[in-house]
Amino acid sequence: MPLRVNVRSRRFAFWTSAAVVMHTIWTSAAPVMTYPLYASEWGLSHVATTSIFAIYPCLVVFMLVMFGDVSDFIGRRAAMLMGLAASLAGVFLFAVASDIDWIFVGRALMGIGVGLSASPSTAAVVEFSAPGEAARAGAVTAVAQGVGLGLAVLVGGALIEYAPFPTRLNFWVLLLVIAGMLVAAWFLPRHTAAEAAGRWRPKLPSVSRSVFAVFLTSTVAVTTAYAVGAMMLSLGAQIARELIDSRNTLVSAAAIAAFAAVTAAGAIAGRRTGARRAIAIGGGATIVGVGLLALAAWRHSLPAFFSSSAFIGVGYSLLFSGGLNYLNANAPAHHRAGTLSALYLVAYVMQAAVALSLGVMATLWGLGRSIEIGCGGLAIFAALAVALSFRRPAPER
Repeated sequence: MPLRVNVRSRRFAFWTSAAVVMHTIWTSAAPVMTYPLYASEWGLSHVATTSIFAIYPCLVVFMLVMFGDVSDFIGRRAAMLMGLAASLAGVFLFAVASDIDWIFVGRALMGIGVGLSASPSTAAVVEFSAPGEAARAGAVTAVAQGVGLGLAVLVGGALIEYAPFPTRLNFWVLLLVIAGMLVAAWFLPRHTAAEAAGRWRPKLPSVSRSVFAVFLTSTVAVTTAYAVGAMMLSLGAQIARELIDSRNTLVSAAAIAAFAAVTAAGAIAGRRTGARRAIAIGGGATIVGVGLLALAAWRHSLPAFFSSSAFIGVGYSLLFSGGLNYLNANAPAHHRAGTLSALYLVAYVMQAAVALSLGVMATLWGLGRSIEIGCGGLAIFAALAVALSFRRPAPER
């Protein structure tokens, strides 16, 4: 029988769930500032470094396919605990890695952890919102992701530039953070009223036909956000080092952190913006942002790189929170995690494809050329999100 949750417990559960969302991005982005160090130390190509990034969304996709709706049956708490434990193991391997094989195994465990915890933590943020305030869940989720990304690149950049053990200390810090989240998640309610009846069986994430049009719009919006994020996270540090010629790791991290900071601020500012309007504005900001990124790579301009990070951050926050709010407002409560898993499945497949494609193009034709092609393709996806946002909507709450 579902537990009744008092106000204090609800707030604790809400913010703990948001922290687990934050961990999914912090864990994803934690190696961003160390990729150039790995490349230098172990003689890695762009394909190798983007493959380290891409194995993560590949494992996330596998987990979403196999276990995407498991928390609808076993509870959000149990799924988040399993996910945090896998992330903890992956981060530990990064902290003690002696060669590239350890990195690949650790990255795979990170993908398993995020694949298990992304959907239940997102659903839990909705379900533990105060009565009548579920609509803010998308904004809080986007802020949590922005904070996670900002901490990943700033903490990583500062420790790499000014602290000892540049390829390790960053991961020991994250290890302690995830351990604290694991303890907090242990005290979450075991069950919620939104759980599905019956026994869980492995199956592909599914979408109700009645919400497919909403799902399509939301998925294109979130997928575009994740694809742009893939470019910034897999190659951002190397863009700053090779094309912008920034030699200070913390300065490079600050440029990427501008993306994270504006993501969080944009989600807060756009909280009262309708979901479809947020998608439209976010798509437009993304088009401007990738245009500035291409200009920064061409002109070797650090100011243009900072500006592109800011516009891409606005685009990411509004595309992600708008897409998520649109879907949350219309998805059946007892299949919410399964529907969100289907959305994340498409988004992470695209993220892996973008990262690997950019890595291959950078190796074959040079980093500058790959960024130009990537920015053009992402601008097309952003324009599609804008177009879909103007379709006749399903009812929104």
